[in-house]
Amino acid sequence: MATGIKDTARAVEAAALMGLLPARPRVLALGEPTHGEDALLGLRNDLFGQLVGQEGYRTIAIESDCLRGLAVDAYVTSGTGTLDEVMECGFSHEWGAYPGNWELVRWIRAYNDGRPAADRLRFAGIDAPLEITGAASPRQALTALHGCLAARVDAHLLPCTAETLDRLLGPDERWTDPAAMTDPARSVGRSAEAAELRLLADDLVSLLDEQTPHLLAHLPRDGWERARLHGRTATGLLRYHHWMADSSPARMNRLLSVRDAMMADNLLALAARGPVLVHAHNSHLQRERSSMRMWQGPVEWWSAGALVSTRLGEEYAFLATALGTLPHRGVDAPPPDTLEGLLYALPQDRCLVDPRRLAGALGDPRPAPRVSPWVGYAPLDPDHLEAVDGLVFVKDAG
Repeated sequence: MATGIKDTARAVEAAALMGLLPARPRVLALGEPTHGEDALLGLRNDLFGQLVGQEGYRTIAIESDCLRGLAVDAYVTSGTGTLDEVMECGFSHEWGAYPGNWELVRWIRAYNDGRPAADRLRFAGIDAPLEITGAASPRQALTALHGCLAARVDAHLLPCTAETLDRLLGPDERWTDPAAMTDPARSVGRSAEAAELRLLADDLVSLLDEQTPHLLAHLPRDGWERARLHGRTATGLLRYHHWMADSSPARMNRLLSVRDAMMADNLLALAARGPVLVHAHNSHLQRERSSMRMWQGPVEWWSAGALVSTRLGEEYAFLATALGTLPHRGVDAPPPDTLEGLLYALPQDRCLVDPRRLAGALGDPRPAPRVSPWVGYAPLDPDHLEAVDGLVFVKDAG
């Protein structure tokens, strides 16, 4: 078996990757089994550089706040702001502190310097404005959408005034209360004001769609796309807050589903502009149903990757990443009878494996799933190989 597995491994290079796929994907999804590791971020940066030079990719997207990401995109495309500012304010989940993300933003800015706008690289976040402790107020997205429309369409077409939105939104602290994540009664998501805001947000998005020809005649396409992003985010956040206020057993399943549906919508919008490399957790990009255990028990949902793949078909490709060791997290060499253990015996520090050939080499029954001693690392399920287009293995991270 070891010889058969060795024959499936190649260097992690764009050319080898494309050789595994039936066509160049519109969305190339690079998953990771844990966050923040320099080895994984460095691999992502290397691969993106190759895709830019060899395959014409011009956009990279990561699992970070889609609205904050606008500041990073403005910096890398036009030099707006400073590197320190965008690294502090342009990322969610505190990911602006990761050296690999600093290196990515520096490299994109240097690449874009002096290039025509059509050839510049773009940066995007695909995540909603969410953290583990709760969700953002819909104020930023709603008021930006309303402001864009108010400046360009007849006032009588608008469903409300900016003052009405401000009154219904109230203090942002009502929306961002961390206690609402574990106590639905603390959420304002099913208040009368929230219900009215959901209707107004829907009307504003509808008006944006109806007025598209007029708006595109008076607004750069990037501005129209930004307005659509604000519309998606406003309606998605209000839906998320609605389910935060729910006390039924479906609550956490719906919250996770809403989040990934927002990611999927953002990815599809980016894909409409051109091919994109997206980097996020394996669980957000895989085709299989995702699952995890939370304080109230196990939850399952369909990931952004599962949703996007149903729309794009072969134009969606998923690369899962697995690790050998994370010594600083207590994750030592994997047992030899697990999938990671078999891959750990390969000589390469990092390699790209053809999952179809790997599945054939493994035979039946498949190796047992690895059990990680650290909850922050999610081992790869050997039974999911048929739903993976490429497997990236990094022997030692950290």
